[in-house]
Amino acid sequence: MKSQNATSSWGGTRKMPFAFTEHGVLMLSSVLNSDRAIDVNIRIMRIFTRIREMLTENTEIQLALEKIEKKTHNNTKNIELVFQYLDELLEKKEKQSPRKQIGFKLPIKKKK
Repeated sequence: MKSQNATSSWGGTRKMPFAFTEHGVLMLSSVLNSDRAIDVNIRIMRIFTRIREMLTENTEIQLALEKIEKKTHNNTKNIELVFQYLDELLEKKEKQSPRKQIGFKLPIKKKK
């Protein structure tokens, strides 16, 4: 059982967490006083802020992609509808009987 903020009263395997949260790094920086530890904590905090920025940027990109996907999905439906109508028109044309010609008919000349 792994937990960063609670202990298990009913047992289970207890292991140390593999990563710090952003708040954990802040707390650690208040305890450690060496110059090297402070530099490392500053770097870690900058990485956390970059990750947060990347996640928000990706969220914006995902929302834009979803909008595009919805538009193309509607276009796909419309295109399928147009092809369905074209298929129906072609079937009607094939089933039609030949039409009578309109207009003046010339008498057929017999050969001598």
